[in-house]
Amino acid sequence: MDVCAEITRLIPHRPPFLWVDKIISFADNTIITEKTIPTDLDVFIGHYPGNPIMPGVLLCEAIFQSGALLFGKMQQANAAAISEDRRSASVPVLTRISNAKFKRNVLPGDIVRIKVQLKETLAAVSFFKGSLKVGDKTAVQVDFACAMVTANA
Repeated sequence: MDVCAEITRLIPHRPPFLWVDKIISFADNTIITEKTIPTDLDVFIGHYPGNPIMPGVLLCEAIFQSGALLFGKMQQANAAAISEDRRSASVPVLTRISNAKFKRNVLPGDIVRIKVQLKETLAAVSFFKGSLKVGDKTAVQVDFACAMVTANA
């Protein structure tokens, strides 16, 4: 299966607001994804003109979308226990962000690797730890939580 098709099957995000290009690996409670930062993003026109830097909020969004993909992959792995109607009737929605740290700039053309781990689930809320790296250097770390909510029809 085409990985982009898999991504768009698992989460509701679409271009131009899809910040994950591919799933590298998924095991248990961890997913690793990748995104090549396009050099021609309109945001670079106004975000540090002449010295473009990828906005931190969009890097966090890539981490959050990877968390949504982790949810989707975990539901897929447990498909026998969860009905298709129930899977498609709910979507993960961000409810909390904490401990965000921006450690280095991400530039146009960089390839970022994103790792998200599910740390704990309490009732309908799941807690995650995410990081984004360029090469072997951490650029962003963030803890976040998501709740499953009924999808709009």
